[in-house]
This record gives sequence, C-alpha cells and structure tokens, in this order.
Amino acid sequence: MTEVSDREPPRRRVPRPAKPSRPQGAARRQPGPGARPVRRPSAGRVPAQRPLRLGSPRPRLRLVGLALGLVLATFVVRLLQVQAVEASAYAAKAEVNRYVVHTLAAERGGITDRNGVALAVSVDAYDITADPTMFSAEQLKIADGPERAAALLAPILGQDQADLVKKLRPADKNSRYTRLATRQTPQVWKQIKDLRSALAQKAGTVNVLAGVFADPSSQRVYPNGDLAAGILGWVNADGQGGGGIERMLEKQLAGKNGKIRYAQSGGREVPTAGSAETPAVPGSDIELTIDRDIQWAAQNAIAEQVKKSKADRGYVVVQDTRTGQILAMADAPGFDPNDLSKADPDTLGNAAVQDAYEPGSTAKVMSMSAVLQENAATPLTHVVVPNRLHRGDRLFQDDVDHATWNLTLNGVLAKSSNIGTILATGQLGKTQPQANKVLYSYLRKFGIGSYTGLHFPGETPGILAPPQKWSTSQQYTIPFGQGFSINALQAASVYSTIANGGVRVQPSLIRGTKGPDGRFTPAAKPEETRVVSAKTAESVAEMLESVVDDEQGTGISARIPGYNVAGKTGTANRVDPATGRYHGYTSSFAGFAPADKPRITVYCAIQNATSGGYFGGQICGPIYKKVMEFALKTLQVPPTGAPPANLPVDYKP
Repeated sequence: MTEVSDREPPRRRVPRPAKPSRPQGAARRQPGPGARPVRRPSAGRVPAQRPLRLGSPRPRLRLVGLALGLVLATFVVRLLQVQAVEASAYAAKAEVNRYVVHTLAAERGGITDRNGVALAVSVDAYDITADPTMFSAEQLKIADGPERAAALLAPILGQDQADLVKKLRPADKNSRYTRLATRQTPQVWKQIKDLRSALAQKAGTVNVLAGVFADPSSQRVYPNGDLAAGILGWVNADGQGGGGIERMLEKQLAGKNGKIRYAQSGGREVPTAGSAETPAVPGSDIELTIDRDIQWAAQNAIAEQVKKSKADRGYVVVQDTRTGQILAMADAPGFDPNDLSKADPDTLGNAAVQDAYEPGSTAKVMSMSAVLQENAATPLTHVVVPNRLHRGDRLFQDDVDHATWNLTLNGVLAKSSNIGTILATGQLGKTQPQANKVLYSYLRKFGIGSYTGLHFPGETPGILAPPQKWSTSQQYTIPFGQGFSINALQAASVYSTIANGGVRVQPSLIRGTKGPDGRFTPAAKPEETRVVSAKTAESVAEMLESVVDDEQGTGISARIPGYNVAGKTGTANRVDPATGRYHGYTSSFAGFAPADKPRITVYCAIQNATSGGYFGGQICGPIYKKVMEFALKTLQVPPTGAPPANLPVDYKP
C-alpha cells in the first residue's frame, strides 16, 4: 500500500490552447457556477512608473536676479549721469525750453490840448515775438518747423512767408528772441493763440507755434487825424517818437519798460513754477498850450488858401501875447500820423519852425522900433520918399511905381515903403556901418538868428550875419526884410513882443506834465527880455493900426468890425530851395488884436503862390482876419471900445 504524502506533488503546466478571439461587439461570457475564476494578468508584468522629480530652482533665481540687477544698475548709472555727471548740461537744456523772459511795455503818455482834449492816445496792442531755438530740428523733431510756422502766420500777420522764415531761422542759432510783427491788434493775437492751442491739443501733430509769444504793447492813435500833426509828430515802428512832441519829449512820454520771467510748457505759463516781474513805469501825460479849436480854424484857413493859390506851402502861428504860449501852429500841406505810408516825405515835420525864409516887409516893425527907441525919429517925422533911391551898387524902388511921396514915419510903415525905411534906419548912426551895428543889435534882441527856446526837433534859428559881413546891398535890404532869414514862429514872436509892451516872452508849447501818480507839474516860467520900452512899443502898435485902419494902408483886408487891429503886410522875393536863386514870392501878414489892449498875435505866410495874387495883404490878410476873429470869440476877448489912433500917413509940404 502506498503511503500517500501530505504534500501534493507539483503540477506540470500544460500549455492551453489559445482562445479564439471574440468577435468585436460579442457579449462577454459570464462565468457560470463552478467555473474557474478568470485570472488577471500579474501586476509584475506591467513596467512600474517612476515618480516626477523637479529640477533645482536656484539656477533660475540666480539668472532672474542677475537680470534685475543689470536693469537696476543701468538705471542707477543713468541717474548718476543725469543728476551728477551731466546735471548742469541737462539743467541748461531744461532752462532753454522752460523759462522765457518777456518785456512789459510801458504805457506811453497821452498828449492833450490846454483844455484836456485828447490829441494823441495809446490803445492796447501786441508785439508778436518768437524764440527761434524752439523751432530747431532738435526741439520739434522735424526739419521744416520754421517753414510750417511761417505758412500759418503769414496770412494772419499780413507778411511775406519767406521773411518770417528768416526770422525764425536766424544766422545766430543761439538767438532766443525775434520780433515777427509790431503793434498788432488784440484780435490778431487771439487768432494766433487759438491756432496754437488747437495744434497743442491735436494728437500726433507737432505744435510748430509753441515758440510764438506776444509782448503787450500799445498802438499810437491820433483821434483828430491830421490836426496839429506838425506839432505832435508820430511814433515809429520801434515805438519811439519820430518827430514833433513825440520825439521832443520821448523820455517823458515813453516811461520805463519792465520785464517778466516765467516758466512755460507748450507755449503756456506754468502757474506753479513761479515768476519774477519788474513792473513797467507808465509815461507822463503832456498838456500842450495849443487850443484844439483855434488850431482847427488856423489849419483849415491855411490849407484852403494854399490849395486856392496853388502854393508850395503855408503856415499860421497864433500866440498869446502876454504869456508867449502858442495857441495854434499850423502848416499846409500836412500829413496824417495815423497812416504815414500815404504821407509825402516833404510834408513831414513842422514847417512853421523848420523853414527859413526872408520875411520881407513884416520885418519893418523891428526897424521902426529901433528908430523910435534910439530917438532917431517919431511917428510924425516927415520923410520924403522919392521914386528911386541910389544906395551902394543898387537902385532901390518900392513895390508900386509912384511920384515923390511926402510921408510921416507912420506913413512909411502904413504904405510899406522900402525907400522910406532905408532913409529912416540910416539915421541910427553917423555912418552906415554904425547904423548897421545898431540895427543888428535890435534884430538880435527880437530873437533873429537865435533859436526860439522851444527846443523843437529840426527848428532853424534862421540866418543873420554879423554887420561887418553885410554886403553892400544887405546894408540897405536888411532894414526892409531881405538879406536875412527867419522862421514863422520867430516872426510871430516879434509882434507878440510889441504887443506885450516891448518885453519878449520866450515862446512855449508845453503847459505842463502829469506823472504816473496823477500829479500835474506846470512848465517852467519862460524867460523874459526887455527889447524896447513900453512907450516905443505903444507907438509902434499905433503905427501898425494905420496899416489896417487907414485907407492908404496895405492891410485893409484884415479889418475886424468892433476891434482895433494892428497888422503889417509882407511880400518878399523868395529863395528857391532847389536852385538857391530868387524865384516867386513869400506873402505874409502879421499883427495882433485888440491893438490898444493886445491879447492875441496871428502870423501867416504863404510860399510861392502861383494862382491869383501874391501880395501879402491880398492872400494872407483874409487868413489873418478869419483866424483872429475865431480866436477872439473862442477866448471871449471883448472889444475895448477905444477909438483908433488915426495917426497921419502923409503931410503937405
């Protein structure tokens, strides 16, 4: 019997036939009862997956840290370069673009007449300026900045585009200031500002007008047009007086400019950056002695007669006999200081003080004053006046051909006899040279050959040679107003001297000034000089009445109803400035009223009248009358009511 071991002998694995493949989609057969369990594949047969292990972060951190360090180092180096190494250069560059300095123009003082009526005023205006450095290629990042800006500005400013380009791109590249246009209206500056703002707000557009600025300025305006233009003058393109009172009193009128320095960005002020300002000091207002209404009457009268006579020019001077103040000083043709582009250069200035000419017979009043003052004769002294008089190398005659006249010295003046005047002044000395010296001394006392003291720009003192240099003919022509020259204001002053009792008062045109503080300062009192005695002056005034009042007088056209009028005519050979030879005539009339209590002197002269008459009484007498009547009414001067002197003109031998 075989003993059975408890250990079961190992079984031998017999390969099992391969299972037929199950068709796709066939149902899996489920094992039934007693069936052998399905053996799953052993886990050991599938390769085991190793766990994922991350690399070390330290290299990456080192790399990032290194990169950040380099960036920070770059910033630090750049910061040191900007703030330390090149700090001054960058500050200067910032200064160029940031801070600007503008001039604050002082307000120019006004000019008024004696009653406060405005004759010259200033209104707001702007000088359009630019900083050329802000138009450079470096600043605008474009090469044609000046061209673009000029194209925009030219139609607004009314200027040539090429000229504006030259100003915006000057030869001096360091220049920071250029003036594009002067005295533009506020409307023009507003148009430029609006255009500049529009460019600044438009994205992607270069603001080529960022460097354009405006300096507050003023424009001179003359409300009355050409009235008193010869006195007032004008203001030139630089804002300075170019003639007349504007030039004469430039310092007082102009004031003192100020300046302002401020930060700007894009052409606009940076309000938080602060500013430094030196205020401008306004100019003083000037009050003249002239009366606008009398000036208007004088100017209209002379302009009308110059045009009617087709003369070269004419002048009228009106003076207060007591104070020497000029109430009017007009010349024609004139000009409008508001628009000098249309003015004739020959009419600029004040011809009443700038023209020198031989006065003719109106100068005889000085000869008669000398004769009376030296007691060489009296108004009633008899003078036999022949038809011709031979003296020196000449044969003298009067303006009219006549038989022998038997005249008083008063008649010599009334009839304006050249021969009678030569005979009378010959009595001033025992010899002719002595007589010449005496006459010369009186002419100088009357102000001939000297400046009037007005200090007016371009004024002429006239020409009066010393007696030792008088030619043979001058010894006899100077007594009746030929051979020396004067200006119209000097001529008026001679008659004012007689009217003022023989005392010459220096002519004045400035009544006073009003400073920025509003305080009025009267002008200095003019100098006074005794020329002849009051008795002599009174006698000469009575003789001058005969010129106008007596039917034989040459000035009857100057009579004014209700007033005693003293006057004298003049018709002189005229030296042509172009040729230096005598051509045409200087016609004149001078006098004062009321003759017995003088208040006003009027002097009129017309050069080279070519149409109608040319005698002084004929064409200047009516002007004298018209202007004198107007002045007497304006100043409310009443008639004195005194009877005329009625000195005899002639005598019966």
